[in-house]
Amino acid sequence: MSARPPEITNALTIDVEDYFQVSALSPHIPRSEWERMPCRVERNIDTVLALLSEAGSKATFFTLGWIAERYPHLVGRILAEGHELASHGYAHHRATDQSRAHFTEDIRTAKSLLEDLSGTEVKGYRAPSFSVGRHNHWAFDCIAEAGYRYSSSVYPIRHDHYGMPEAPRFPYRPHERVLEIPVTTVRVLKTNFPAGGGGYFRLMPYAVSRSLIRRVNEVDRRPAVFYFHPWELDPGQPRVRGTSLKTRFRHYLNLHRTEPRLRSLLRDFTWRRIDRIFLEPSEVAPGITPAIGAAAAREGG
Repeated sequence: MSARPPEITNALTIDVEDYFQVSALSPHIPRSEWERMPCRVERNIDTVLALLSEAGSKATFFTLGWIAERYPHLVGRILAEGHELASHGYAHHRATDQSRAHFTEDIRTAKSLLEDLSGTEVKGYRAPSFSVGRHNHWAFDCIAEAGYRYSSSVYPIRHDHYGMPEAPRFPYRPHERVLEIPVTTVRVLKTNFPAGGGGYFRLMPYAVSRSLIRRVNEVDRRPAVFYFHPWELDPGQPRVRGTSLKTRFRHYLNLHRTEPRLRSLLRDFTWRRIDRIFLEPSEVAPGITPAIGAAAAREGG
């Protein structure tokens, strides 16, 4: 009888932003109004940290500079509990909406702020709304120049707001100094389907998400990269008026189901922070390569 393959450790990531900072709500809540909005991020991070502690899981927190600047104690709590602090930029501007100069300023400001508050190196960056793609590939040059070691800014799917379906499904180097770590997808009939969380985790029954992640672990023999937002655990958040039916569906669907589903996810899989899995070879599951080279990138991962 052949030995059972070792269990693969997956990467859990949290995009630390408040409900009113979501890109889909930006037409209704301008940044000039952020200071006056009732904040929920503290209570939601408390809930997330409690869940992770209960499960013995570690995660990477892609944190907005705007949040860290106003709630520096959250940065301290994240680090004190053994999680990784990473950057989500400063003001949640999509990379596709910025010039190269403004993008560089935003990601540099966020990195400097987070490092000053934490006293630790901030290695990773995730673009708001996965807004790095074929039309602004120059962003990887900026990410490298700002001193980040990895990015998790590409979602290789088709979506009306983001996505680069032709990108590799697994880690690759779009720049010699930057490892891109895409959010997880499953490939069926030459098409990538989302399997890495976000709104899809709330939309689909939990059994579907569990099956897709297992497929990536058992068939592809790769770690999954999963993400969620703290506001997705907050069904009591204020409702923003004047939004479209589509926006309301995407933002508010099944908020009351997120916390119990996350409990199941943390129970059913082993989760660690991104840097421990992809930047430190000793932490990578057997048979997994920390950095996929250019040849694999050309082949689509």
